[in-house]
Formats: sequence, C-alpha cells, structure tokens
Amino acid sequence: MHGSEGGIGLGGKSGASLMGSDLYNNLTKYFVNHLQGLREVAETLQDEALLRYYAAEWDRYTTGANYINRLFTYLNRHWVRRERDEGRKNVYPVYTLALVQWKACLFIPIQRQQKLAGAILRLIENQRNGETIDQGLVKKVVDSFVSLGLDETDTNKACLDVYKEHFEGPFIETTETYYNHESESFIASHSVSDYLKKAEERLKEEEDRVDRYLNTGTRKPLISKCEAVLIRAHSELMWDSFQNLLDFDKDEDLQRMYSLLSRIPEGLEPLRKKFEEHVKKAGLAAVSRLVGESASRGEGGDAVEPKPYVDALLEVHRKNSDTVTRSFRGEAGFVASLDKACRDFMNRNAATGTSNSKSPELLAKHTDLLLRKSNKVAEEGDLEGALNRVMILFKYLEDKDIFQTFYTTRLSKRLIHGVSASDESEASMISKLKEACGFEYTNKLQRMFTDMSLSKDLTDQFKARMEQTHDDIDISFSIMVLGTNFWPLNPPGHDFIIPQEMQATYDRFQRYYQMKHSGRKLTWLWNYSKNELRTNYTNQKYILMTSTFQTAILLQFNRNDTLSLDELHIATSIPKDHLVQVLALLTKAKVLVSEEAGQYDLNPNFKSKKIRVNLNQPIKSDTKAESTEVMKTVDEDRKYVIQATIVRIMKARKTMKNQALLDEVISQLTQRFTPKVPDIKKAIDTLLEKDYIERVDGTRDTFAYLA
Repeated sequence: MHGSEGGIGLGGKSGASLMGSDLYNNLTKYFVNHLQGLREVAETLQDEALLRYYAAEWDRYTTGANYINRLFTYLNRHWVRRERDEGRKNVYPVYTLALVQWKACLFIPIQRQQKLAGAILRLIENQRNGETIDQGLVKKVVDSFVSLGLDETDTNKACLDVYKEHFEGPFIETTETYYNHESESFIASHSVSDYLKKAEERLKEEEDRVDRYLNTGTRKPLISKCEAVLIRAHSELMWDSFQNLLDFDKDEDLQRMYSLLSRIPEGLEPLRKKFEEHVKKAGLAAVSRLVGESASRGEGGDAVEPKPYVDALLEVHRKNSDTVTRSFRGEAGFVASLDKACRDFMNRNAATGTSNSKSPELLAKHTDLLLRKSNKVAEEGDLEGALNRVMILFKYLEDKDIFQTFYTTRLSKRLIHGVSASDESEASMISKLKEACGFEYTNKLQRMFTDMSLSKDLTDQFKARMEQTHDDIDISFSIMVLGTNFWPLNPPGHDFIIPQEMQATYDRFQRYYQMKHSGRKLTWLWNYSKNELRTNYTNQKYILMTSTFQTAILLQFNRNDTLSLDELHIATSIPKDHLVQVLALLTKAKVLVSEEAGQYDLNPNFKSKKIRVNLNQPIKSDTKAESTEVMKTVDEDRKYVIQATIVRIMKARKTMKNQALLDEVISQLTQRFTPKVPDIKKAIDTLLEKDYIERVDGTRDTFAYLA
C-alpha cells in the first residue's frame, strides 16, 4: 500500500484472516490521516524551519510507530508473515508500514520540489562559508533519508536508494559547483602555497562532514569528486610550481603537494621526473664548483681531491634523501628517482669527463685515507659512520670492478706499510663490500689478510732459526710472502743490485724458504720494500726511514765521499730516469747535497727537528703509473669475466640466439660493470676458437655449448 486508503483484498479467507486484513487496512488509514495533517503544515514552511518541523515530527512519529509495532506483534508474527510468504510483497510489518506511509504521504510530496534536500544543502553551504549550523538537525534529517530506503525482498535489510536519489546525488553536484567556483577564484588571488593549504583544509573538512552527519557510503564519491575538482583540475599548476618549492626548500609545501597529488592517478609521476632532474643538476653543479676551484688554484680539472669530491656528492645525496624521507614519506618512486639521478651524476660529471674510472678511483682513494692511521675521522671515533657513507656512493658506481681494483691496490699498500687504522675497520669495510657484491668480490681481499698472518709466523720462525744458527746477524728483518694471485703487486721492471750490507740476510732467507717450501719461487718486490738506517756521521743520531732504492743509494756513501749519477747507476742498477727522481727526494730532504750537476755528496750538516725522519715519499710517476696499471688490470680481468659468464650461461641453456646471449650477459654483469657489446662479441669469438661453443649448423646467429 503506497498512500492509498484502499484495503487489502482477501477472497475466501477464514474469519481470523479477515480480521487481520481489517486491522491492517484500518491501521494504514490511521497513518495516512495522521500524515495528511503533517503534510499541510510542512508545505507552509521553508529552509531551517521546515527541517526543524520535519525532524521533530519524524522523532515523534518513529517513536509512536515503534510502540504500535510492539502492540501489533501478533499481527506481524502470523498474519503479515503468512501474507508475505504467499507472495504479497505490498504487505509489510507494522513499523515498516509506518515508514512506507511516511515516505508516500509526507516525504515524496514535500521533496517533489527538492524542498527538504535543498534546505539541507543550503545549510551545508553556509557551513562551508564559515557559519555555524545545527549539525544534529542535519544528521536527523539525513538519517531519515536512509531509514526510508526499502528493500522489497527483505524489509530488515538497509537500502540507500532514497538517500542516494534524493540527497547524495544533488549533494555531490552542489559540492562540485561550489569547489569549482571557490578554487578558481582563490587561485586567481593567492599563491600556490596558499592554495595547497586551502585544498588540504577543504578535503579534511569534507572527511569530517561525512563523520559528523552523512552516511559513510558517501565518503568515497564525495572525496573522489573533491579530489577531481581541488587537485586534478589544478594539477598542472602544482607540477609547474614544484621546482620553485624544491629550489627554496619549502618542506611544508612539498609535503602538502605530495599528500594532495598522491590522491590522484599519475599525480606524482611528473614530480618524480622533475625531482630526478633537480637532484642530477645539483650533483653536477657541486662537482663543477670543485673543478672550478681546482682550476682557479692552477691545479687543473684532473686534480680534484678525493675527500672534497666525496663530501660534495654525499651532501647532495644527504640533502635530497632527507627531502624524500621528510616531504615524500620515503615513497618508492621518489627513492628510485633519487637513485637514478645519483647514479647519473656519480658516474658522469665535470671531474670524470669521458673516463669511467675517475669516480671509482676517487672513492677508493677516499676510503684508503679513511682507513689509514693518520686519519682524523678514525681518531674521532666516527670511522664506521664514514665507511657507511662511502657505501652509499659505492651503490651508485656503475663500474664496481674498477673500485675493487683500486681498493685492492690501496689495501695492499696499507698492509705492506702497516698503516691501517685497525684490523676491525678493515674487516668491517670488507664485510660491507661482501654484503653489497657477494663473496667473489671480496675473496682476494680476505686472502690478503691470511697472507699477512702467515707472513708474521714465517718471520718469527726465521728469526728463531737464525738465532740458533747465526748469532752474528745484526740486521732486524721481517718478511711478507704474498700470493701472486691475490696481491696486485708488480716487481720492478729493472735489475737491482742488493747492497752488500743486506746480501747475507737475503741469501739466508732464500735458503730457508726453499728448504721449507721446495719448488716455490720467490720474486722480490724491492719497489715495495722499506728500511731504517742510523746516521753515524752526524752529531745528533737520526733514524732515516727509507725505500730500498734510497737505502741502496745511501749505503754507497759508507765507502765513498762523493758519487756521480753514473756511478750510482752502476752500483745499484736503478734506471737513470728513476734514479734522478729518488735522488731529488734525498737532496730536497738535505740528506744529500749536489753542488755540481750530476755529482752527489753526503751532507755532514744534516739536521732535523725529528729523530725519526721519513724519506720514503711517493714519486709522482709511481702515482700516475698506478692509475694506468689499474685500468690495464681491469681490462684484462673483464675479458675473462665476460668469457666465464658466457660459458656459465651456455652451459645452463645449451643453445642460445646471439641477441638473447648478449642481453643475458649484460643483465648478469651490470651489478659489477656495464660490459660493452663489442667486448662481448670478441669474447664469443674467442670461445668459438677455443671450442667452448659452436655455431649451430644452418643458422647464423645461434650458438650451442660444447661439453
């Protein structure tokens, strides 16, 4: 029954059924008559007065309907249930009947001109404009819209049809219109920063509105519409102003912009691209400043020092990493943009030029300085933190094998010269590299420490043997026997005449080692050896710390007062070009004097503030040779690594097309270095020649593995 006074027609029913039918029909008439009076009053009212009257009468009516429903429990339980079971869906339990009549006799007639919904929407607009409204009143009326929804199949089931049709639809439309107008006018007279705050506030207000007096089902369409109007419609403007916020470190505004744009599809992607470009520019600019400062000091662009270089790159990373964490909540897309930008400026900048070895070299040299005894960071106790910061940049190196070779070379020198800050720090760094690149990457490094330990034992055993058999030994002697495969050390490329003062000890150790390890060959690395000499010719006795080549030169003056360059060359076999550089260090330190060109004398008036005088300084040509030697080693190693990778892949796959093989090799090696396609093709040709693989008959670009 929807608003009519006609009764339920029941033919051929028992007296009880007829009584139930009469009772139901009379109850319907009662509801209709009551509501007719309410409707007449309601039609005279407008806006808030209408809402107050409607809400008060709704409260009174539903309370009464509850009482009547209980009173007619028997009717509901028997007659109404039987009627509905027989398919008469227009028969309702008494409370539902009351709601059906309210909807038909009062709600629909009033709402026909949108009077009720219109009054609510005007109140909501007033609230949006800053006025205080009776939220409880709005909630009561809105809740009545929900209650009036009826599921014909199940009267107990909630149905939002009435709420959606009469309130939610118009509400969403007016919301769109309101915010379209407001956002356009606000942007025209305010900054983007102000608009971000405004949009954030408005979205929060709408979220609160749902919680206070709307049905929770409205949240999704309402917020979606607000996001479309407040964010998507003005996203271009936000994207365009993003760079300015980054340049001036406007953290709060960046947080707001991220928070807003993350709510719409693809809203963040333009920001990620701009952020990547921003970080890249910052990194390149930082290195360009360093190169410029070096050039202004007359050092040239190649003379960038490791520490300022690493510090500059770390500062760019730190600042932008903080921005990602603080302003972009560590979102994965922004982390990826930061990583990509850092990888770009780390490997290609004003200091590296076209070289792919400069960044790995500078980072390895910086790490070397950190791990030396003379380093202040080690003294301050923040060495572990400094090594962790090195690993941040290490992650971005494309050619990690170049870093590995430089690092291995520098580690070998720290160990040989005993200048490591501590074994714990060395072990910590190796552990970090192992975690980043795997066991194979650090295998040689760990073997170097094993050799050092074995060498210490060997020295102790040799000394004990000499004390038993040669009590005339008057030279303090220690030896390091290092495995050729694990140490990046090369013997001098020239002959060397051992000074007679050292010859006896040299011969004795040679014999001792051959007796202990027959079949092994010792190659003496005089270019890495060092000595200490006592001065007996000066009033103040000094200890001179020298290289073995310096020692060989100075010991000649035990038997001669003055010597020429030619005589020293004949006595030591050191090539003249290298000999000149060694002599230059000794004359600069004033241990030797050269009053005539090519003639050298011992300086009897030598003086120094220190008792222990370190003369063993690096020669520039050695430093340059190190870089050349490292790159030569790297190129050689890469050939074998590429070949080994191809063999490993082919062994697993058996047959493979050329392009797929190239892609797989690049994929497997990218973590260590980026192999060049021509190098991979050369490796394939080499393996074809060596019969590791063969071309499949009848094809031009397919290879098969040969077991």
